[in-house]
Amino acid sequence: MKENPYTARYSRRDFAKFIGGGLVFCFSSRGLAQAPKGKMPGFGPPAGASDWNAYLRIGADGRVTVFSGKIEMGQANTTALAQMAAEELAVPVDSIDMVMGDTDLCPWDMGTFGSMSVSVYGAALRSAAAEAREILLELGSERLSVPVSELKAENGAVVAGSGKRVAYADLARGEKITRKPARKPAVTTPAEFKVIGQSVERLDGRAKVTGAAKYAGDLRFPGLLYAALVRPPAHGATLRTVDTSEAEKVPGVRVVREEGLVALLAEDPETARLARSKVKAEYEIPDTKVDQKSIFEHLLAKAPQPQSQEKRGDLAEGEKAAVRIFEHAYYNGYGAHAPMEPHTAVARMEGDKLTLWLSTQAPFMAQTQIASQLKPAPGKVRIITPQVGGGFGGKSITSNEALEAARLAVVTGKPVMVAFDRREEFFYDAFRPAAIVKIRSGIDSAGKICLWDYQVYYAGNRSAEQFYDVPHNLMRVYGSWMAAPGVHPFNTGTWRAPGANINVFARESQIDIMAAHLEEDPLEFRLRNTSDARMRRVLEEAARRFGYSPAPAPSRRGIGMACGIDAGSYVAEIAEISVDGGRITVRRITAAQDMGVCVNPKGSVMQMEGCITMGLGYALTEEIEFQGGKILTTNFHQYRIPRFSMLPAIDAFVVKNDALAPQGGGEPAIVPVGGAIANALFDSTGLRVFEMPLTVERVTGAGQTKAH
Repeated sequence: MKENPYTARYSRRDFAKFIGGGLVFCFSSRGLAQAPKGKMPGFGPPAGASDWNAYLRIGADGRVTVFSGKIEMGQANTTALAQMAAEELAVPVDSIDMVMGDTDLCPWDMGTFGSMSVSVYGAALRSAAAEAREILLELGSERLSVPVSELKAENGAVVAGSGKRVAYADLARGEKITRKPARKPAVTTPAEFKVIGQSVERLDGRAKVTGAAKYAGDLRFPGLLYAALVRPPAHGATLRTVDTSEAEKVPGVRVVREEGLVALLAEDPETARLARSKVKAEYEIPDTKVDQKSIFEHLLAKAPQPQSQEKRGDLAEGEKAAVRIFEHAYYNGYGAHAPMEPHTAVARMEGDKLTLWLSTQAPFMAQTQIASQLKPAPGKVRIITPQVGGGFGGKSITSNEALEAARLAVVTGKPVMVAFDRREEFFYDAFRPAAIVKIRSGIDSAGKICLWDYQVYYAGNRSAEQFYDVPHNLMRVYGSWMAAPGVHPFNTGTWRAPGANINVFARESQIDIMAAHLEEDPLEFRLRNTSDARMRRVLEEAARRFGYSPAPAPSRRGIGMACGIDAGSYVAEIAEISVDGGRITVRRITAAQDMGVCVNPKGSVMQMEGCITMGLGYALTEEIEFQGGKILTTNFHQYRIPRFSMLPAIDAFVVKNDALAPQGGGEPAIVPVGGAIANALFDSTGLRVFEMPLTVERVTGAGQTKAH
């Protein structure tokens, strides 16, 4: 029988031998570490993938190593996952070592996105660690001759009521192979938590601030070559002729040309780029007229048939009940991920084994894609993910640089680095897709929302779920951020909370429009129209912390709010702004987030602050300019991400809710930012802007009719 290439490369016994001595635990957690059912179709493990999907090792020194297919890209899941393992194993957090994103050492994982590291994978890890604790108790029982029922795990040891104890380190000596516990243990409860819920300092913090943390671009190997590749001037361009004769004259340069790949390699990146500048290439460029001004008309013309969701009641009955109907369309253009670390890959061949150190959110997906292109078995391709300097969804799909570095390493027989410069980073980015939301809503004679007809194009339904009490409700979804080829003039993909930002911007703007018509305070209108207890609580807690005083908009105070649900977390934000000549300055933002059990409160608040900071960009300044397949935005002088000078006072806090398992924390706080600022703009000026970002031009032109 032919071996399935996705079958685990190591049996439990072989894996234990490979990683060295100690006590090794392999657990069947297949399914637990994947996307919640129905949330991410097509992202499950390949057929035949190993069931052994959660590894723990306790060494003879007592240290615990957790092997996780997740990666660290600045969100501190390294620390949160270590806390979850430490809680169940009853060991100090600083005794945990995390090995992440190595396809030879770690269990298969779909990738790090969707705010699922803690909420989904963390649940599997806790279950595995609880089983490991039970096995340790059984081993301790055998060593101490004390029944398991009279033992407990405590501070890295098995302890008996009599005071007898044996350290995990002592149990680890000579033990290498897993065993199943006699019973399935329960994980600890919130009342028992000693580590979860504590604000543990980041385990990678010192390495980050001292420069010891290594990214793909920091790696050096003997004989390393830096590659500069000839790039097309536009998406869809076809290479017709190329002349590398002048480039070949540059000392120390090697030229590689094969199957559409034209690369200049040298021992330093400057020489490689100099040689590239001497290459003469001619391309045939498609004559595509669409640009950032005409894109919305183009997208509406290309829209697929809708998928109906959340149907309640009947829209016609809702219209009959309405004393006033409000109909508006909301727009958002393309957005770049713009990470500080551009896409980077280092590839090295050793015998028949290809190893890539890759800046990626999905090492196992990258392994599969590269293996399928180069034709070795996946087991002959190893992906190691070092520190990743920001991803935001943009590194969740394997990009050109990985395959290019791999191909060049195979051709040259030497280690090769391909690192995008900033122009390449913008050109090859899988942009957040441009999107449109159309809403037709109505209020009845009692001032309650009675009609909600919601249509979203190319953003999907994320965070568009209806938590307001609307009897006649229908959502229609036309495509998603994973749009079919040929719809957008270039690649699109996931962008932090894909589609959620435009959905919440549209919904919460529409809510404020109805409240303003009734001359009702926006907070009171929201509370009067939702019975969702979690949403009411975050709204009330945000208002209390902000010091909010009710007043109908526009009150000229410049205060706006928005709320949403994302990755299972509820969040409400209140922003205060000022406007001068159409330029919005955000003075302060208060954010309240209910994320169930909070594993690391300090880390969670830092994530919220990062979300809000990034949210200022999509709300106020970030927009890709293009002409057909030509990307006109090439660097940060054009694409203005938030500067320190833009940052408001941010008061972010977690609303305690230990009755619920941990929910997502990496994305929820970004989704209400645009809506809160847009509503604050209306409160300040009486102007309503229906397209993000809320640029000076759009604010000053808000009184004019804008057609798309």
